[in-house]
Amino acid sequence: MNVRITGTWWAWAVACLVGWMQVGSTAAMPPNIVWLTVEDMSPWIGPYGDRTVPTPNLDRLAREGVVYDNAFATSPVCAPARSSLITGMFCTRIGTMQMRNGKPSEAAVAKNPAAYRDIPGYEGLPPPFVRCFPEHLRAAGYYCTNNAKKDYQFQNPVTVWDESSSKAHWRNRAAAQPFFAVFNFMGTHESQGFPKAERRPERVAPADVPLPPFYPDTPHVRDAVARTYNNIAAMDRWVGDRIQELNDADLLDTTIVMFFSDHGVGLPRGKRSCFDTGLRVPLIVRYPDGNAAGSRDDRVVSFVDFGPTVLSLAGIDPDPRLDGTPLLGHYARERDDYRRGHAYANADRFDETYDRVRSVSDGRYRYTRHFVTGLPYLVRNAYREQLPMTADLYALEESGPQRPEQWQFAAKQRPAEEFYDSKVDPWEVTNLVDAPEHRKRIDTLRDHLDAWIRDTGDLGFVLPETTLVKEKIWPPDGQQPATPPAEIDEKAELRGDSMVYVVRLSCSDPGASIGYRLGTDKKYSGPWQVYTGPFEVPANRRFIEVQTHRIGHLPTTTGALLGRE
Repeated sequence: MNVRITGTWWAWAVACLVGWMQVGSTAAMPPNIVWLTVEDMSPWIGPYGDRTVPTPNLDRLAREGVVYDNAFATSPVCAPARSSLITGMFCTRIGTMQMRNGKPSEAAVAKNPAAYRDIPGYEGLPPPFVRCFPEHLRAAGYYCTNNAKKDYQFQNPVTVWDESSSKAHWRNRAAAQPFFAVFNFMGTHESQGFPKAERRPERVAPADVPLPPFYPDTPHVRDAVARTYNNIAAMDRWVGDRIQELNDADLLDTTIVMFFSDHGVGLPRGKRSCFDTGLRVPLIVRYPDGNAAGSRDDRVVSFVDFGPTVLSLAGIDPDPRLDGTPLLGHYARERDDYRRGHAYANADRFDETYDRVRSVSDGRYRYTRHFVTGLPYLVRNAYREQLPMTADLYALEESGPQRPEQWQFAAKQRPAEEFYDSKVDPWEVTNLVDAPEHRKRIDTLRDHLDAWIRDTGDLGFVLPETTLVKEKIWPPDGQQPATPPAEIDEKAELRGDSMVYVVRLSCSDPGASIGYRLGTDKKYSGPWQVYTGPFEVPANRRFIEVQTHRIGHLPTTTGALLGRE
């Protein structure tokens, strides 16, 4: 039986959860934490009531964990959303809202070689106190791996991951070392519906798939939806394999597992759209002791909360200046401002095409504002056009809707405001913005959205992007600055009959992460270590390499020979 839990009950449950981390007065091993992230997927899975294809492994995860009914991405496209996941900050605050800001779309350039003529390449720039959250875990002794997508809209410092590759795995940690491991499944990505993509085993035929009411019933549409579901079935097997790995290593009973997707479904009007189909994501959390197993949580949670929550579960107090709030663990807390119970999202440039949408949901009601109204709902995007169904949707602009629910695809421009009841109208096709019975709700959400835009200093309004780069990211001339080099201070001391060097590192930029590695010569080996304070170096490992890197600036590497006069 599923039990729905609320904030008050959950606070008590969290207190019970952290109890397993203590044995008497002696601290027990911190929990391992695993993220199973999948790409471009709405909650079209069994735990959310969709039985189109079997998802037995996710069903089991839900029975053994907590299902979140109101989890939302901060953007309906991957790179901006992932920048929020890794930093705990809204992408509109740190300049990562444009998709992408550092690498032109090959599809867009192939269609129009001049597509990026006026679009500069740059990186996001968080405030100095922000670090990619795995760096804090590494500083606390965790082994952190990423397998393997990053796409953060900036180059990550070397201090973030012990390993980040297609071979990265928690198995490579030191004995008994706690770990945080990310595994990413690409098989549900939008591109997996392109004609040349692998076709996975058919678990549902195109003729048998349920179609959202806003789609026309065409062979291309049915094929795309069927491929989406068949990819979900393959993803479920992948989830089972990752869980089995933990079980085989006797680690499932000491590991917190979080399953979620990076935004909504990778089909038109999902990905790149500020509707529930683009922003609402599945989230399931399984605890090692069965805490709250089989329950549901209806709190509104956002991607900015995920990193702070991992830190809290690991016993680390997240910086209160972060946009995100820890939901679970020892430092779980509730916000006391306008953001409590609300999820905010943005949609800006998608590859070469500009848009600007801001949206807020309280879990049931969604208010959306279009700042560019002279566009169709389906903005032109060369990458998405590789899906054959896209042409069928474009055609509705000329032919008109086949059903009333398709009015958005047929519209050649948008209203300035929209308001939807996603409980009564889960596909969000009935715009209630002029309904008098909702006037108070609309006014409240409108005020919340205005407050969010002001509070974050929304950089999506700083256009053109050349101005954004010159005035906000890399002032005054738009040239990327280098992080100041490390200052290396050493002191030789005797330890018994041996001499060591006590090394202190610093950087004049308070936003800089500092990583180091040692060697017996200049051929350094092993992962970069996170500098947390003075450390000792044996006299036979006198070579040290230090890298300073503030996110958004160029890293600077310094080498030194300790003890050299």
